[in-house]
Amino acid sequence: MKLLIVSDIHANLEALVAALAAPHDALWVLGDLVNYGPNPCEVVDLVRRHASLAVQGNHDYAIGNGAGPQCSAAFREMARAMQDYTGPLLGADRRAYLSGLPQTAARAIDGCRFFLCHATPTDPLFRYCPEDPAQWAPEIAGLQAEFVLVGHTHVPFETILDMRRIVNPGSVGQPKHGAPVASYAIWEDGRLSLHSRTYDVEKTAGKILALPVPMGIRGELAAVLRTGSPPLSNPTP
Repeated sequence: MKLLIVSDIHANLEALVAALAAPHDALWVLGDLVNYGPNPCEVVDLVRRHASLAVQGNHDYAIGNGAGPQCSAAFREMARAMQDYTGPLLGADRRAYLSGLPQTAARAIDGCRFFLCHATPTDPLFRYCPEDPAQWAPEIAGLQAEFVLVGHTHVPFETILDMRRIVNPGSVGQPKHGAPVASYAIWEDGRLSLHSRTYDVEKTAGKILALPVPMGIRGELAAVLRTGSPPLSNPTP
């Protein structure tokens, strides 16, 4: 069994298609299918067709429930403007799908146990937790899993703590680790590895620049894609 594990697609169709080109038997999605990007409908439909498991991200929750995603100041205005665009475009059925996604999931494959969430086990939607063992130790206490799969930070990492491997595949559609690529993880036969693929960033940026949202918002979102880095110095999504 080969699992393709992705997170934080953010309505970036070109990046998702690039990641899906990686050979795999099953697709797991760690949340944030939508917002920021230009193709929310196509991304939701693609995930619905292909993913065997998906959990809810803070932007899925926000758009599915008409709530705020609790972004950092650096992304708050972008998120608000794009949510106003994305929500009506998705329609009731797709919003209901996002609203109905579980916030956590547990699976076992070939004797390996997995726990999945978007942010952290104690705060599945909103808490920003970087690769810091001191912060992760209380998060995984008591979890019955060998692999803890998370997203939300848009920065890939893996670390082993208390006999558990905590893995963040990074972001497919809006990376923030300095490389404009689609990041993902592959699990196969008990081994998990981080990967990335290039995609047509300029095609996605061009779509963003043509959206009916304020020019400043469009420019900032395109710059994040082109640089693979957050605006200013705040990496919180």
